[in-house]
Amino acid sequence: MNQTRTFLMFALLAVAYFLFMAWEKDYAPPPVAAVASAASTGTQADGSVPLATTDATAGTPAATPGVVPATATNQTTSQLVTISTDVLNLTVDTRGGSLVHADLLDYPSLPKTRKEPNPPPTTLLDTADATYFVAQNGLVSSSDTAPADQPNHQAVFQSAKTAYTMADGQNELNVDLTWQDAAGLKVTKTYSFKRGSYVISLTQRIDNGGSQPWTGNAYQQLLRVAPPKPGSWFENYSNPEASAFQGAAWYTGEKFEKLPFKDFTEGKDQLDSQFKGGWSAMLKLYFFAAWIPPADQTDHYVTETINPDSARPRFLIRAVGPALSVAPGQSLSSAARLYLGPNRQGTLDQVAPGLDLTIDYGMLKLIAVPMHWVLSQFDLIAHNWGVAIILLVLLIKGATWHLTAVQYRSSARMRKLQPRIAQLKERYGDDKVKMQQATMELYKKEKINPMGGCLPVLITMPVFYGLFYVLKYSLELRHASFLWIPDLSAHDPLYILPVIYAAVMLGTQWLNPAAAGMDPAQAKMMKIMPLLFTVLFAFFPAGLCLYYAVNGLVGLGQQWWVTHHIEREEASKVA
Repeated sequence: MNQTRTFLMFALLAVAYFLFMAWEKDYAPPPVAAVASAASTGTQADGSVPLATTDATAGTPAATPGVVPATATNQTTSQLVTISTDVLNLTVDTRGGSLVHADLLDYPSLPKTRKEPNPPPTTLLDTADATYFVAQNGLVSSSDTAPADQPNHQAVFQSAKTAYTMADGQNELNVDLTWQDAAGLKVTKTYSFKRGSYVISLTQRIDNGGSQPWTGNAYQQLLRVAPPKPGSWFENYSNPEASAFQGAAWYTGEKFEKLPFKDFTEGKDQLDSQFKGGWSAMLKLYFFAAWIPPADQTDHYVTETINPDSARPRFLIRAVGPALSVAPGQSLSSAARLYLGPNRQGTLDQVAPGLDLTIDYGMLKLIAVPMHWVLSQFDLIAHNWGVAIILLVLLIKGATWHLTAVQYRSSARMRKLQPRIAQLKERYGDDKVKMQQATMELYKKEKINPMGGCLPVLITMPVFYGLFYVLKYSLELRHASFLWIPDLSAHDPLYILPVIYAAVMLGTQWLNPAAAGMDPAQAKMMKIMPLLFTVLFAFFPAGLCLYYAVNGLVGLGQQWWVTHHIEREEASKVA
């Protein structure tokens, strides 16, 4: 197989892959609205507050309270409490002590430019309808107490202040919220923050000052809407977030699983199980939120759709802890951690086992992770991710130099045989059997392996696809600048790199003219490939285009050198 056919095969596979992804996003069948029953999910009828359980392993409801009634208790006015650390700006609603807003201060929402030197920070949690995303928690009782009289995420807590700030030199900040009922049950919810950390510790302390034992469960949940659909086909292809995974994820202690939003209400792979040492999360490109119970605790995890018939249904993933019992005059605490931050490789495993799996590089993770590590090392040297990508290209080209040289040498020798193959075609006409036999005899006589150009491509292809995921989804490339490019995670604003890649393809075609006897359809396809890839790469992240443009330039130079070297060898033989 000559170089032209090999390149055509690779190009067609790539185009088919991206067309399939676009079709899946635009024309996948809409989800069927369906809601799991409260009995199977342990969820209250309104889908917002879970039921208590009497047994940590059974997961069956001990009581079935109805929808929260409009009593004087839940009509009590709540307030918003702001919390500022060195890396987070947060807002807590005293109704339930839910985290309803989170800004990541070290991650601007836009790249810094002269017109916008101080862009606003990235918002992860928010209560706006289009971007609704909150982190809730609470306690539910197994008694017949009305839901409005329980310290769940709909109860109103009290806060001593409306604003908390981590001062310079302060390494830890604690925020207390309290709730108490008429029977003497008191709950103190404490959020703890540490300097430089995106991990928030939550403690719910139960002080039973009443005359009856309190039994129930602690729970944590994430509630979110699906992101808005891209406004145009250009945004669909040019915005990496439009094609990135969006949905829930969880870790069972052994296995990492995901559930995209479109599958929530279809009943596909719904979560309703118990496991120990796990966690639950909602993922988006570059950032995520995750509730992490204690490692030795067994929780009951469920996923659910709230208001599936509405224009913007909300998707929930919840963890309900084991049964708790607090005798009169006694106290008990329940703990969990919440991660609100970046999806940065090399740091998440220190937070919780398996948390680094939220960086999903697909089936080629074994290749992508080492490539990311090498790229990070080059950035430490060059202090620029664009230069690091170029150095990575040179490293990979150096490591595969011999393989690609074999490919180019085979291609050059095959090209030299094209006039003789054309003569064979004229001699045998439409007799394909004799034509194939004569061609194979010619290859054998000239000691040419027709598959010599395919094997190097098949070996290096997994590396290229692994790097595709690394360069498209790595957080480090977000807002990283290089020369005229302000953001390597977005498309090239001047479209210079796609044009360079098209020029490289034209140069490759010049060094590998169409083989004699090539099917006319294939020949036409080869001619439009540079234009097709220019359009395709115009919407790719600039970091990915930079890699392929530099890789193509180096490959073109190597191919020219190999071809020129073979021509000199043949000239010396003739002389």
